[in-house]
Amino acid sequence: MPATPAPRLRPPAGDTVAAELARSALAPDGTGGGAQRFRSWFAERLRHVAHRTERIPLEALAGWHTEPGTGNVVHDTGRFFSVEGLDVHVPGAPVERWSQPILCQPEVGILGILAKEFDGVLHFLMQAKFEPGNAGGLQLSPTVQATRSNYTRVHGGRSVRYVEYFRDTAGHQVIADVLQSEQGAWFYRKRNRNMVVKVRGEVPLADDFHWLTLGQLHRLLEQENLVNMDARTVLACLPFAAHGPHPLARLGPAGPGDFPTAVVRSLSAAEGSAHSTTDLVGWITGLRARTEVHTRRAPLDGLPHWHRRDGVVSHDSGRFFDVVGVDVTAGSREVAGWTQPMIEPRGRGVAAFVVRRIDGVLHVLAHARVEPGYVDVVELAPTVQCTPQSLDALPPGARPRLLSAVLDAAPGQVRFAADLSEEGGRFLHAVNRYLVVETEDGEDGVTEGEHHRWMTLHQLGGLLQHSHYVNVQARTLVACLHGLAVPAALPAGGR
Repeated sequence: MPATPAPRLRPPAGDTVAAELARSALAPDGTGGGAQRFRSWFAERLRHVAHRTERIPLEALAGWHTEPGTGNVVHDTGRFFSVEGLDVHVPGAPVERWSQPILCQPEVGILGILAKEFDGVLHFLMQAKFEPGNAGGLQLSPTVQATRSNYTRVHGGRSVRYVEYFRDTAGHQVIADVLQSEQGAWFYRKRNRNMVVKVRGEVPLADDFHWLTLGQLHRLLEQENLVNMDARTVLACLPFAAHGPHPLARLGPAGPGDFPTAVVRSLSAAEGSAHSTTDLVGWITGLRARTEVHTRRAPLDGLPHWHRRDGVVSHDSGRFFDVVGVDVTAGSREVAGWTQPMIEPRGRGVAAFVVRRIDGVLHVLAHARVEPGYVDVVELAPTVQCTPQSLDALPPGARPRLLSAVLDAAPGQVRFAADLSEEGGRFLHAVNRYLVVETEDGEDGVTEGEHHRWMTLHQLGGLLQHSHYVNVQARTLVACLHGLAVPAALPAGGR
């Protein structure tokens, strides 16, 4: 019997990909007309893509029904998603027990971005996509952003463009492929497959799609409500960190004491960190083992402190969020019109990383946060993540301890600030103020605690290659911090 040939060993590709990503990040004007070409294309899509979202009572939803006996709002096909109730018990938490509506969507969707080299620079295929909850209508989304019900055409509409590249990756290079959670406060155990696939060969270009470099995308992240949540989470999963010295340290014109240099050093494993990754994983694992989170799906009707009145489900306090119905028209979507329930938050949220340089290496203060919809109890979140307008409905212990340090930060401390929309397919005009605030040692009482640890971007990037470690709000901030690794002063075509 002939011997089975030994498998051929392949050299690690991580730093090779990091170098490709660095070159793309240092191309803020792209190729073939760059920024002006993008602006013209996006303005043209804004003119030609007709869309409309109107509020309607939940009772007026077509294709949906209120389930007898529970009051749950369910699609007639039994697919897509449902709005149900959830009873939560977290012993020892500032709020130990509560009940709330929650979105149940057991399907795993695809969030996928195609990548391709043009003139030796990696570009990413982005879509100008309308979602009914988007602030401003059109936003930049991944190449494919689709639930299983959508790409299997349960709705009877058109097929999802380019989905075949992600359902069968043979012949292409997979740069990222990982299951990630979404908002654990509003979704019950929701996950999506975050993918980046580098294609070989020609890709036909449809009207709603445009190739952009990573440098262009990083600059666009600074514009309010432009790059959508689904694109941001996929960009965060790119293996941007390096095992040795980061390529940006060689390619980028940064000085030894400036903020971009501290970010670049944070992306390199060779620069060291306040804690070892082994210790950080042990810290997370210990919290997961010690923290009890008991959840029980419950009927939407009769939830304590919630009521359904005038076609809307609301909290008795007028805080938190509402469950509303919408009627949607969208000329560029697979289906031209539909109705659906959505969550509409009461107030703008805040999601902020407090950061500090430790021996010249940027560290972020990550918060191990419990949310009832998480698959695995705890995920790393921004230092501060809350909706300030709802805090007066909670006991004092539920107020984030570093909220004042974030909201009262001096302008010189704020390294990044932008209002960015959350998932527009399920949330109506949900916007968070995303912030990166730098502090110095001992300033504003910013310290570690049982649920906070200093971490480098390299360590966060390593955890992002695995599921359920870094939450969706923190992933947005990771993507924004990647953009801050490129110096403000670049050659022609820079910021």
